[in-house]
Amino acid sequence: MPRYTVHVRGEWLAVPCRDAQLTVGWLGREAVRRYIKNKPDNGGFASVDDVSFLVRRCKGLGLLDHEDPLEVALEDNEFVEVVIEGDAMSPDFIPSQPEGVYLYSKYREPEKYIALDGDSLTTEDLVNLGKGRYKIKLTPTAEKKVQKSREVIDSIVKEKTVVYGITTGFGKFARTVIPVNKLEELQVNLVRSHSSGVGKPLIPERCRMLLALRINVLAKGYSGISLETLKQVIEVFNASCLPYVPEKGTVGASGDLAPLSHLALGLIGEGKMWSPKSGWADAKYVLEAHGLKPVVLKPKEGLALINGTQMITSLGCEAVERASAIARQADIVAALTLEVLKGTTKAFDTESHRFCDRVQDAYTLRCCPQVHGVANDTIAFVKNIITTELNSATDNPMVFASRGETISGGNFHGEYPAKALDYLAIGVHELAAISERRIERLCNPSLSELPPFLVAEGGLNSGFMIAHCTAAALVSENKALCHPSSVDSLSTSAATEDHVSMGGWAARKALRVIEHVEQVLAIELLAACQGIEFLRPLRTTTPLEKVYDLVRSVVRPWIKDRFMAPDIEAAHRLLVEQKVWEVAAPYIEKYRMEHIPESRPVSPTAFSLEFLHKKSIKIPESGDL
Repeated sequence: MPRYTVHVRGEWLAVPCRDAQLTVGWLGREAVRRYIKNKPDNGGFASVDDVSFLVRRCKGLGLLDHEDPLEVALEDNEFVEVVIEGDAMSPDFIPSQPEGVYLYSKYREPEKYIALDGDSLTTEDLVNLGKGRYKIKLTPTAEKKVQKSREVIDSIVKEKTVVYGITTGFGKFARTVIPVNKLEELQVNLVRSHSSGVGKPLIPERCRMLLALRINVLAKGYSGISLETLKQVIEVFNASCLPYVPEKGTVGASGDLAPLSHLALGLIGEGKMWSPKSGWADAKYVLEAHGLKPVVLKPKEGLALINGTQMITSLGCEAVERASAIARQADIVAALTLEVLKGTTKAFDTESHRFCDRVQDAYTLRCCPQVHGVANDTIAFVKNIITTELNSATDNPMVFASRGETISGGNFHGEYPAKALDYLAIGVHELAAISERRIERLCNPSLSELPPFLVAEGGLNSGFMIAHCTAAALVSENKALCHPSSVDSLSTSAATEDHVSMGGWAARKALRVIEHVEQVLAIELLAACQGIEFLRPLRTTTPLEKVYDLVRSVVRPWIKDRFMAPDIEAAHRLLVEQKVWEVAAPYIEKYRMEHIPESRPVSPTAFSLEFLHKKSIKIPESGDL
């Protein structure tokens, strides 16, 4: 008998259907009838006939026709949502999907696997796991280490040894010994009570990263989780069933307790959970729809799931990868601006400006290698720390199977990634700071020798005037976001946890800073391409012409004023998807191989600017810029 799970005003109802010829409208009415029946006040309705509603799939939010037969419109056990007229704008309305749901309407289950051993995960691997490109499996060595670690925990329980978090309470309650018959209840209570985060839930990619990273840490064999439970967690990940994890609530020691507790809460079938098939629903229904059972926690397993720095570190992975991508594309955008402003790569050469009255370029042009260069060095430094943290055991207590003992330590403290991510924000922000100054030079006719704000008929048209203001606003906002969160600490848990890292905020604000950097560089990219329009028919170098063509494939030239925000977003997507790098990289690499000896030290930024600009500043008769 087909069955459907229906969402009505925050309630989830299982509705069986004896006749597949029944319609979508029947399913909606039956769900509303059951909803009204379960409410003491009938949900505020006299009868089902008083209710007007729409029915839509949870996956993709596609609206369904009331007259369509269920066997045609829906699959067995599909999740649907009944939206009662007037509810959509209610503050009590709970949407079934996260932001950007359109990205998941075409989700396809991956076929490839990444084998996790707890020692070799890279930042690139974790980002790809977050994007749903791989499933997870354990290496045979990891499975053995997990089993050996669990044997130590089972021995502690059997012998009734007093060990923190296994047979005692937590934090201030560490001296409270728990009876053996309540050890499993202890773990469930831990997860429930610590699930106290607030704010928007992590988007699916970030929740996937968080879950994958926790699996990687558990695979090291220092956590004491059973192999049975760990494999259940892996099955949940592979089905893309993602718990509701609020983004706020961690102080970064003892680990990321609140977000990881929300993660564990979904695994035990409580709270909310999301999958491409179901949208947001009660976790037990989502697991059931994918043929999975809730995890039943054994002694120590709740603590094993929630104690660690995985929230800070997984967000830090995304920050590092996005920072790397925008940093190398910043060189290309700067080279394009350098061309439009007729700058030089030979900053101190007396022949550098043979055909104009300038002697030197402004710092925003000739100091790009120094400013961009230290951003690259910062990213490399932070990536090294984050990679170490990815493959570190961050539990407490740690289980050492080889010695048959547990040790309470401080690996859960997030100071390393917190400090590193604060540093990342400061370093990468400078790419936006210098970019905004280049945008000013492009828009200012006294500095660019181009039309004011890069538009014809100035006055009637405003051109890039307010786009530059947007860039300035983002740079100013970044200045506040770059204040290090890790310089703060507040004592928690009745002074037991009296120094914390505040790494969760360090990670979240680093991501925000990097997004602002991407957006500022998107505006510079548009402005530089617009500047080229006023220098035609002259042409720049081949790779920069390829970049120009790429931009023009999504944004047309600015002939007169128009709605600009979509253009900025289109350019932003090119940078986020690394399209700008993809079109220029083959030329850069070819030149590097042909002209740069391996023994010659050279800044990547200085090299990129030198090559992209190579021989392009010629006398006008040559036909080149």
